[in-house]
Order: sequence, then C-alpha cells, then structure tokens
Amino acid sequence: MSGGSNCSEPALSSGPGPGPSGGRSIDPLRNLGVQEDEDVKYTLNEVSRSKALNQGCRCVELDCWDGDKGEPVIYHGHTFTSKVDFVDVIETINEYAFKASPYPLILSLENHCSREQQMVMARHLRSILGDKLVTKPLKGLDSCYLPSPEDLKGRILVKGKKGKIQEQCSSSSSDLSSSEEEASQKQAKPKTNEEDKPGVSRRSPELSELVVYTRSVPFKSFELSAKSPATDMSSFPESVALRLIKDSGTHFIRHNSHQLSRIYPSSQRLGSSNYNPQEMWNAGCQIVALNFQTPGEQMDLNQGRFRQNGLCGYVLKPPFMRQPDSVFNPENVGGGPGHRPVKFTVQIISAQQLPKPEWDKPTSIVDPQVRVEIHGVPIDNMKKETPYVGNNGFNPRWDCTFNFMVHAPDLTLVRFVVEDHDYTSSNDFLGQYTLPFSSLRTGYRHVQLLKLDGSSLSPASLFIHVKVTPC
Repeated sequence: MSGGSNCSEPALSSGPGPGPSGGRSIDPLRNLGVQEDEDVKYTLNEVSRSKALNQGCRCVELDCWDGDKGEPVIYHGHTFTSKVDFVDVIETINEYAFKASPYPLILSLENHCSREQQMVMARHLRSILGDKLVTKPLKGLDSCYLPSPEDLKGRILVKGKKGKIQEQCSSSSSDLSSSEEEASQKQAKPKTNEEDKPGVSRRSPELSELVVYTRSVPFKSFELSAKSPATDMSSFPESVALRLIKDSGTHFIRHNSHQLSRIYPSSQRLGSSNYNPQEMWNAGCQIVALNFQTPGEQMDLNQGRFRQNGLCGYVLKPPFMRQPDSVFNPENVGGGPGHRPVKFTVQIISAQQLPKPEWDKPTSIVDPQVRVEIHGVPIDNMKKETPYVGNNGFNPRWDCTFNFMVHAPDLTLVRFVVEDHDYTSSNDFLGQYTLPFSSLRTGYRHVQLLKLDGSSLSPASLFIHVKVTPC
C-alpha cells in the first residue's frame, strides 16, 4: 500500500485545477456557486478584510451608512460595532481583490446613505477601482444576460438597487419595486426602508449607474422572476430560503438556473453564528453568505466546497441544476435527475502526530477518535465514528470500516473530524478535513488535517482507504 505524497494538494483529493468550472469558465455566473463573506461589515481591520479575499471570497457585503464630514462609513447598523471609512475598505479591496483569484468580485452594497454620500461612494468606487470596476455592459455581449467568470476576469461588479432597466430585457421587469431586499420577502418580517424615512434622499444616479449585471430586486414570485432579466437577483433570509426549498424545491432550482440568488443569515442569530450552507447549495443558490470569522462545521463545509477549484471562489453546479426545465427536487431525490447512487466505503486505519488541545496541560495525552460525516441532500446526511484510542496521539490505530450509500454524489461533501474523547464533557476538536465527494481519490490515502481556522495542522494526518462502487 502507498502513503501520501509531497504535493502541495492533499493526497486525498483530486479534481480540476484553478478555474470556476475546471476548464468551463465560459458558463454564465448563474451556473456557478460563488463564495461570499457576510462578515466584512463586522471585521473592520485591514487584516480581517484581506483575509477573506485571500481565502477566495468572491462576494463581500458592505453595510454603508452616512458618516461624519461627508464621508460614508461601514458598520453593522444599530449595533455597537466599530465604524470604518468606506474609502479605506475600498482601498483594501482594490489591493487584495485578485491576489487569490483572478475571477470577478461582487461588492454587495447594503446602502443606507443619503443621496449626497451615495455620490461620494460612487466617486470613491470609480477613482480607486479604476478599470477594474464594471461600469457598462461588456462589448459584444447581450446586456440582458449574465457574462461568464472568464468574460469578467479581473473585474469588480457592484450589486445594488437600480432604476428601471432597458425595456428590451423584459416587459415586466419595470414593475418590480426596488425597496430593501430584506423587506421584499412576503414571508419574512419587513425591515425598515431607510429610503422611505422623512429626510432621507432617494438613490443617487451616480451610484445607481454602477449597477450593471447584478441588480437587486425583491422576490415576488417564481412566475414573475422567470419573465425578468437574468441580470436581476434577489436576496433571501435563511428562513425564507428554507421554506422555499421545502415547499417549492423544483421551482427554486429553476429560478436559480435563470437568476442569481443570495442567501444571508437571519437577524436573530447571535454571535455571528452560521447556518448550514449545504441546504442552500442543494437548491442551486449561488451566493450563500457566511460569517468567515466564525469557525466550525459550517465554515468547514464552505471551504471544502470551494477547495476543488484552486480556491478561485467559483464552482460549477451539476448539469441537472443548470437546466431551465429541471425537475430535480432536493427534498426528494430518489430516481430523478441527480440520482446516481454509489456505495462509499472508507476504512479509518490510523493517524499520525495528532496535537493535544492548546489549553491542555503539558503532560496530558489525547484519546483520539474519528468521525466521518456525509453532507448532501437530506437522504444522504449521515455520521459514523470510531471508538477512541486511549493515551495515544502519536500513532493511534483503529482499522474501522464504514459503509455509506450516497444517492446524489454531485452534491455531497465528506468531512473527516478528529476529536479528543472526554468522559465528562463534550469532546475537544483536534483537526478536520472537508472535500467534495467528486474530488475523492480512491485507494490508500493520507488526509492532511486542518485547524479550526482552516489553516494547516501539518504534520498531523489520517491514513485511510477509500473505495467507491456504483450501485
């Protein structure tokens, strides 16, 4: 049997190299998943802002408010978070936007500014971002359709509200309101519309004209959205998205084959906690906003999903989710499109050089155990774990074999978690590694473990054997 390799990529994974779709970067944006950091509006120092971009994040939200001396600021409104000048954030974005990925970056503007300070925002965007900023439709391309990441390489898009768009795109599109996206969901609790308050000005045309391919509109119905241009996009709170998935999964899939959808955390979440992004990816939602500053299972899944394409921030959705007449339903996969069952057999053989938790006593020794998790459509979700090995973090051995039936492998992630068993309280996290099922390499493999923040835990690793059998 063979061990791991010295390659920079973990020996467990394989798949396409850098690029949104493994050589198919000509697909329009709606056919790809896009990695977003919801947390830029909270993490205000330059290191935090640049870290998200260096992790391949391709969409950042900017919560913009009027500041002193005529300069707009970014902070989480009506909270005690610190404020940072809008101009400073844009300068950081300009410097780091394409360090990790050459593919387009989307700036999602949560705009609460007066008309005067919106004009200042537009001026800063133009002067700092320069030619990177998309200010008009690309030459030779239909302005009513989304370009591909390849078309938009090295470019920055502004997502925001806009006035009426060209009539040739859709006769019904001008009927759509441009009120706050959070208030657009009929099932969700409305959010105060800053623009409707007395003394608050309407949108500035200078800022509005910077919205070219990502125009924010409220979601009214699947029927209306189908008649609207592909350049329109709606945002959904997680609770509304989950309701649509449960009640109208196939319609949501079709909607996401036509337009972009952005999902954001509920305002009821405390401490910047994250929701499960897998449920949103199962419905073809492209932009699933998470708080990058909050480590844990949800961020592991996010990093695992986007690891397959060289951390470029884009991944191609499977074919059955890209068709306008798709009949795929994430809540009922059996026998339909995407149903490609396989038997996944993994043997957890041993581990090497596992660290002890940083807060443990110098003399303590870990009692490691391994958990294998399958994350995908509901029918595939499953977890299995080994027994613990007492007092051995150097070379524990398990020789445990687990079998999983995976019905929709194209949507599945596999997460390996190593914990220190605790008799009296919850186990302590030691390391993990998450990757798409489609990137698994069979045979004997080393799994190079990662820390809680996603950085390398080298030389700690698992030694496993993987077998995949079509059913």
